[in-house]
Amino acid sequence: MVNNIEQRIYELIRPYAGTYLFNIKKVVLTPKTDLDTDLDIDEVEAEDLMNDFFETFNVERGNFKVETYYPPESFSLNPFKKSPPVPVPDFTIGMLIESAKAGRWLYN
Repeated sequence: MVNNIEQRIYELIRPYAGTYLFNIKKVVLTPKTDLDTDLDIDEVEAEDLMNDFFETFNVERGNFKVETYYPPESFSLNPFKKSPPVPVPDFTIGMLIESAKAGRWLYN
């Protein structure tokens, strides 16, 4: 069962989630959906989404920094040298749901 806060968060995220290219099917959103890896939301979109989230749900930002979930990429002048991937924490819809219920960002 989806509660009111959860439903409202899905509605907030839906415009950022996009659709499948050829069959115009909506992406299924669940609390486990990752904003970066599952929805391909980039850093700029994530910043906009989170600003809307904090304002719409009156959630205190606390320690939230988009860079936590979208760290700067390493740059090398050598095109043959690949940088190792930077591990990043999950950034899920469930995190937004729980933070909206608490009234503050619960994660670092």
